[in-house]
Amino acid sequence: MTTQPETKPGTQSHRPETKIISAAPRGVTGLRVHAFLAIIVALGLRLLFVLRFPGSAGDSDMYIQLARVWADYHVYGFLLNGHLVPTDLRTPGYPAFLAGVALLFGRSMRAVMLSQVALDIVTCFLTAALAAALAPADSRRRIWIIALWLAATCPFLANYSAVVLTETLVTFLATAACCCFALGLRSEFTSLEFRVPGREGATPMALAVVGALLTGVATLVRPEMPLLLGIAILIYALRGWKPLGSRKTVFLAAAMVGTFFIPLLPWAARNFITLKKIQFVAPRYANLPGEYAPVGYYAWTATWLERYRDIYLSLWKIGEEPVNVDDLPDSAFDSPAEKARIIALFSEYNDSADWDITPEEDRTFAEIANQRTKRNPLRTYVRVPFQRALTIWFTPRTELMDIDGKFWPLREQWQDSRVNVLVTGSFAALGYLYVALAIGGVCFAWRCAKERQATGPPLRPNLWAIAFLLAYFIVRTAFLTTVEAPEPRYVVSCYPGVLAMIALLGGRTERRNVGGA
Repeated sequence: MTTQPETKPGTQSHRPETKIISAAPRGVTGLRVHAFLAIIVALGLRLLFVLRFPGSAGDSDMYIQLARVWADYHVYGFLLNGHLVPTDLRTPGYPAFLAGVALLFGRSMRAVMLSQVALDIVTCFLTAALAAALAPADSRRRIWIIALWLAATCPFLANYSAVVLTETLVTFLATAACCCFALGLRSEFTSLEFRVPGREGATPMALAVVGALLTGVATLVRPEMPLLLGIAILIYALRGWKPLGSRKTVFLAAAMVGTFFIPLLPWAARNFITLKKIQFVAPRYANLPGEYAPVGYYAWTATWLERYRDIYLSLWKIGEEPVNVDDLPDSAFDSPAEKARIIALFSEYNDSADWDITPEEDRTFAEIANQRTKRNPLRTYVRVPFQRALTIWFTPRTELMDIDGKFWPLREQWQDSRVNVLVTGSFAALGYLYVALAIGGVCFAWRCAKERQATGPPLRPNLWAIAFLLAYFIVRTAFLTTVEAPEPRYVVSCYPGVLAMIALLGGRTERRNVGGA
């Protein structure tokens, strides 16, 4: 015969604890239901873009040709006039992805897009994990669900599943790396012990190294991804300098850098052996052997090019078709004499057989750019980059759809096509809404952290990881304003972080029982 343990008067029975433990399976079931429904919605939205609105881009043919030549001839390069020409024009990450899809599922664009759909759905769950890494312990379940639904229904992410471009793959890798870095910043920095995820959790050292490795792989897809590693090292150094000391912090940074280079070493070795040069990423200017890079022309456009549509009228016409000076904005000219000079340059360009800018013409463009910068340095170094940043973040992301993206004048565009106006306006409003809500989520997390100053780290938002994401967004945007063509797609990989910050608005403002989260 067994006896029940006696409960003394004034003491609490163990039954409430049993209820909390038994409630956990219901919570897990709820997460599974949300996950299942989110997968269905995410799949439906992405299939809508793939089947109804498949996109196309100028770089798609280049990536496809690189993948096919690599698979057929085992040479990373192009077929030019019947000859194999090795190249480092693009890093091999995305062509390797295309070649792998072709090997498994056949050489079909539909297979590529469906593979990207599956990859993007995984990115939705990584976005939820990133949001949970930013959140306090008592809100993680709720914030995980919110972030999952935000990612599943985000058209800016889903849209790129339907085009052969690097965005879906690099967004997956960048989000996975950010998850590792954020989880590491949430942990206590007590030692440099390397422990992989398990019952006791991974150590900051292990998470930082895995994040660096993923960033190295992402660099094989997009060459600007080392910016992510640089920001991670900076934030980890600030986070660990006091608890770890200077020597261990430097060792951690060195380990991150060394791990980052592991995926890049085969690519660099190939470039050294085949092309006789040291090249870890793609070159700045995408030119084939023998082609001239019009750096002076790019410098001139950097003094006035702000809007996305101006890229089509100036940069992307070079080498392809004549340029009409009347299509350029008035800001491209400081005076009638300067405009006449530029008209003369484009007349020579338009009369050439292959529409190439000659070195002499390019030097003249460089001279004009230098004069414009001397007259108004704030325009070149402040106003134009700031306007480009706004273009990158807030241009309606309809460039992959069969929509002209025009909104003004509203009455004229409405009469021409109401669908275009509605879609363009909705996408534009959504872009502003996402950024505004993300700022609100950061402010909410900051206020929550101040309210919980007396609680332990698990019950406070992960401000170090939030600072890491914000710093990365700012540095990446500043860098992209220096690129010749400020395309909005270059910040698509930032949107999982934006959505994770929005999900922080679903957190709690007061401390509660973690078990009931």
